[in-house]
Amino acid sequence: MSSNKTPLTWEQLYNNYLEGYFPMADESGEITWHSPVFRAVFSITNYKPKKSLRACLKPEVFHWSINHAFEDVIRSCAQPRSEHDGTWITDELINAYLELHRQGFAHSIEVYQGNVLVGGLYGVQIGSAFFGESMFSMVPNASKVAFHHLMQLLKENNYMLMDSQYLNDHTEMLGAVEIPDFVFTALLKQARTVPNKFSHSRE
Repeated sequence: MSSNKTPLTWEQLYNNYLEGYFPMADESGEITWHSPVFRAVFSITNYKPKKSLRACLKPEVFHWSINHAFEDVIRSCAQPRSEHDGTWITDELINAYLELHRQGFAHSIEVYQGNVLVGGLYGVQIGSAFFGESMFSMVPNASKVAFHHLMQLLKENNYMLMDSQYLNDHTEMLGAVEIPDFVFTALLKQARTVPNKFSHSRE
């Protein structure tokens, strides 16, 4: 973990992801780079939605989109979960991710009820690796629906790696497992060399 003392650029963001590092800001706004000894990942090929989620996947419950509201999603993810919580997603990080999105390397999935954005997630794509960053939900199950469509997209396009950074109760509930950092590094080195797209296979 090392400190970043200069304004963050999209190039720095990209190059650090390329090597397996991801950023987080502390309470003072200082950005540090993380590469855990044990990395949380999802199995793309083995993913299946839980039975309890299947009713929420019907189009009359939620509808979804890809890269239609990246800034809205990241700013929603940056909101504290409660009045006692802070956020690791500072304006400096948001600006860098927005530029990374404009460069074609950061993506979002949005979930709507009617015309209202109620959930979503964003992350970074390099080759056939996807780094999940953060998700949000304004109504029950909206973020889970976004995650489902992400995993379907990755599966359809034969992505090789889905990173979830640190294991926590929420990602473990979704199916994440931990692997040693050297295994993650080997997977990343292979996945980042295989070009891919971030769109539905029918598009």
